[in-house]
Amino acid sequence: MYNLTDRNIVLGVTGSIAVYKAVDLASKLTQARAVLNTIMTPEASKFVAPITFQGVSGRRPYWDMWDANNDLAEAHIALARQAELLVIAPATATVIARLALGLAEEMVSLTALATRAPLIVCPALDSQMFEHPATQEHLDTLRSRGIQIVGPEEGRLASGQVGRGRLSEVDTIIGWIRHVLGKDGDLAGKKVVVTAGGTHEAIDPVRFVGNSSSGKMGFALAEAARDRGANVVLVSGPSALPDPVAVEIVRVRRAAEMRDAVIAGCADADILIMAAAVADYQPAETVRDKIKRRQSETLSIPLVPTPDILAEVGVRAGLIKVGFAAESQDLLENARQKIEAKHLDLIVANDITASDAGFATDNNRVVILDRGGRKEELPLMPKYDVAWHILDRIVSLLAGKKSQPEA
Repeated sequence: MYNLTDRNIVLGVTGSIAVYKAVDLASKLTQARAVLNTIMTPEASKFVAPITFQGVSGRRPYWDMWDANNDLAEAHIALARQAELLVIAPATATVIARLALGLAEEMVSLTALATRAPLIVCPALDSQMFEHPATQEHLDTLRSRGIQIVGPEEGRLASGQVGRGRLSEVDTIIGWIRHVLGKDGDLAGKKVVVTAGGTHEAIDPVRFVGNSSSGKMGFALAEAARDRGANVVLVSGPSALPDPVAVEIVRVRRAAEMRDAVIAGCADADILIMAAAVADYQPAETVRDKIKRRQSETLSIPLVPTPDILAEVGVRAGLIKVGFAAESQDLLENARQKIEAKHLDLIVANDITASDAGFATDNNRVVILDRGGRKEELPLMPKYDVAWHILDRIVSLLAGKKSQPEA
């Protein structure tokens, strides 16, 4: 929720078989506590009855521009003025053309022409229609006006063909909604480097030294920072998670590669958040060929320390450094030692022995400590919520640095 709570969003739905995804989108935006109004073209109501959107959003949709019983006088003007964001999903070729040409023939194009709110357009159409020069010209026109085009994606289409034309997935669209609504957030203009996941230190071509980190905490931090207006660089070790939208992602494998990417990213960064579970050791030598198993023999692999990324970043004026401490014992004592040894502004400590939090789960329970000895214990909550609390502390640090007189 957070940057969607109480935000006034208008969802425009047009006549595509992909309308079923719009129902899911409306439901998830409502669950995130957005104030959602739905507008529909007459064609859209032939795919899904308007009452369906009323059922998931709790608000009566608008689809008939001639309906004298609408609860808003000139509904398209009223909604256009109230909207903080207009999202059209799915957007057919016809409506894309209307938007580009400024035609206002039904509730969706009427509202789009009247609003001054940001606009996100999510095309859904057959690949042949999408590739047509007229459609491409219309999309270029919309982009030139600052309108965000999301998709379409490759996949199986209603025609049975496979090509580019599928409506983007709901989570992708919500990511763009969060990004657009967060552009003026309290981290606007700040560059944030986040690390995520574990690292894999190769033993031979098929084996590695690593850990079970999924990257979920780091990805949540990257998305939350994006949603507060930051320019985010996410340096991720091996992870099955999809790339977050509107985030620059650098995929790495080894600790040395992560170090290089972090140091490069921090050259002009304001904030570094090291959420990655970097392997502490790596094989002294990587074997070129696969090691063959021999039943009667044991195998010893000499290990040497991996680069200490936080230490190598060093101390730079203006850079806020946040570390993580994943511990199985003496949680707070080990975290306090790390905050001093690595010159951190904040450290986030979590107990990896907890079965309901930490690695590979959607939730986390952490303690945030700062250099002044202050401690904040967070209860079990989704990792995105944890990320938001961490960023609250970072914003406070930024405000404190800004208020300090220059030497």
